Amino acid sequence: MPLTPVLSRYWDDPESWTLDTYRRHDGYDALATALQMAPDEVISTVKDAGLRGRGGAGFPTGMKWSFIPQGDGKPHYLVVNADESEPGTCKDIPLMLATPHALVEGVIIAAYAIRSSHAFIYLRGEVVPVLRRLQAAVAEAYAAGYLGKNILGSGYDLELIVHAGAGAYICGEETALLDSLEGRRGQPRLRPPFPAVAGLYACPTVVNNVESIASVPPIIRNGVEWFRSMGSEKSPGFTLYSLSGHVTKPGQYEAPLGITLRELLEYAGGVRAGHKLKFWTPGGSSTPMFTDAHLDVPLDYEGVGAAGSMLGTKALQIFDETTCVVRAVLRWTEFYAHESCGKCTPCREGTYWLVQILRRLEQGGGNETDVEKLLDISDSIFGKSFCALGDGAASPILSSIKYFRDEYLAHFERDGCPFDPQLATLFAGVPA
Repeated sequence: MPLTPVLSRYWDDPESWTLDTYRRHDGYDALATALQMAPDEVISTVKDAGLRGRGGAGFPTGMKWSFIPQGDGKPHYLVVNADESEPGTCKDIPLMLATPHALVEGVIIAAYAIRSSHAFIYLRGEVVPVLRRLQAAVAEAYAAGYLGKNILGSGYDLELIVHAGAGAYICGEETALLDSLEGRRGQPRLRPPFPAVAGLYACPTVVNNVESIASVPPIIRNGVEWFRSMGSEKSPGFTLYSLSGHVTKPGQYEAPLGITLRELLEYAGGVRAGHKLKFWTPGGSSTPMFTDAHLDVPLDYEGVGAAGSMLGTKALQIFDETTCVVRAVLRWTEFYAHESCGKCTPCREGTYWLVQILRRLEQGGGNETDVEKLLDISDSIFGKSFCALGDGAASPILSSIKYFRDEYLAHFERDGCPFDPQLATLFAGVPA
């Protein structure tokens, strides 16, 4: 399956982030087209294209826009979730760094569609170079008449604010993001009401991922049939796959939905020389892991779901046979325990105890009941926490024990990690 560079097609241009470069690549043509359409027509176009949210859940973008009640007399808000911070996930940050205007144009079109006059981009605060680049792009758009009053003479007004978060992973959850944007502590809200009814400042709000919004201008510019010519029937279009870890050429690979890891690895030069694939994540560290038996799973929402995981953010972390699966899972679990907001007991207490047990196991101090205890605690978290962070913490543990239970057992049978260099020498030639 060939790669389909759309969002990334001119990332390697000199000064790809400037307004001049963006205009040279048909920048803001889609905006002019959209402003001549009725807002509902824009929503219908995105619906017909079948664009699904690129932030993890894969919810249809046009449908989300259509949930906003019209004629209610309230302000409507568009919020772009740019708080990308999950281990392994790295697609929105490069996109905003290379082509911030792709996001800005998408924001204007999406805000017009939902009849919003105020939009926000909530960016992860640590990535200062991206913050500066986005702010510069927004300033360029204001100066060129793409933002502000009477955009392109259409009578449509929009104010766009770039807001830097304070570095909390939990603020990637849409309702925690809204609380943070309002100046409160970032913690998930109880739903219902959903953001489409009572979101930012208790008004109807759409929260979309960066890549979802940046994908809108190409759809408006090239049409529904063009978008649907890529991908699969239920997961149409193109997307960014991030390959990292033990791969020869890590990076962003923009391809149709439904491509397989085997095909992507061909583009990426395969697993690093002299090694073979052991396990990998299809959608970031919060998704159940796969093994080399899943190389031919179609990487779209249905294909990955049917194989027992989630497409998530398409963050493909590749691990070869030198990696200790227990150590990798421990590192992820430490992250989730640290980033838990503490609002709900299953996640607050469960992630803490998962870390304690995993540390003991990894150091060779556990026993067989610890593996069952990990499963028991994970089951108490999965589907029972206030938001999806709990599911993200439990998924790697449940899937790693499913595929690598023997490796967990080997840690206490050998009084330590069998991948430790000293132990590996000690146990050379001994069957695992």
